[in-house]
Amino acid sequence: MGNPVVHFEINAPDEQLTAKFYSELFGWHTEAMGEMSYVLVDTHSGGGINGGLGRTTDGTSVLFYVAVPDPQATIDKAVSLGGEASTPVTEIPDVVTFASFRDPEGHEIGLVKDSTDEGPGVSAGANPQVGWFEIGCTDPKKMWDFYTSLFGWKINAGEGSDFVYGEVDTQAGHGIGGGIGSLPPGTPPYVTLYVDVDDVQKYLDRVEDLGGKTMVPPMQVHPSLEIAIFLDAQGVMLGLFHQG
Repeated sequence: MGNPVVHFEINAPDEQLTAKFYSELFGWHTEAMGEMSYVLVDTHSGGGINGGLGRTTDGTSVLFYVAVPDPQATIDKAVSLGGEASTPVTEIPDVVTFASFRDPEGHEIGLVKDSTDEGPGVSAGANPQVGWFEIGCTDPKKMWDFYTSLFGWKINAGEGSDFVYGEVDTQAGHGIGGGIGSLPPGTPPYVTLYVDVDDVQKYLDRVEDLGGKTMVPPMQVHPSLEIAIFLDAQGVMLGLFHQG
């Protein structure tokens, strides 16, 4: 069994503006964590994963968090495989234990200590769900080996004329799947999330009404899957997808 992806995080200069943007865009429910500069997100989508919105003074970032039994041991293994420690193991008593590392290409990935107390999970509802993560990198095959060794993920590889892409099956039975693939021309390495929507163009129109902008317009990647990418009002990059 592999380690599941169980939580997402969107970091921008103003977490309250981030909360307002995604509440209005997707209907997600947000709750500030007391005096901390952090907002919890329950998507009320009935599936996918919940997350959080943080504050950063250094641009923007998107992370996903992987549940592991021992975050320090995982960081040590990541370093032995060519990664680098980032956020040290930090415990918030009775709430969460977390950490992060950077993989050999510099992508920051979060870790959260697996717990027998899974919490309430995603609430029932019909809002769009966070259903996919993606790592864009310069050497996908090297990254496939790294994450397979670190987390026990299975990579279902595919290649096109101008791209290499591996679909990630975490083999965990819960959480979300994702992809690790080559970069489009001129694109810097990234980590992002994709949100499952009923109409890609409808949500891109909402993005622009809320001060964001379309980065990649709707495109049919195969007959049953349409995707798009946008920047929110603070410049965070996220994707949309529709299957049908």
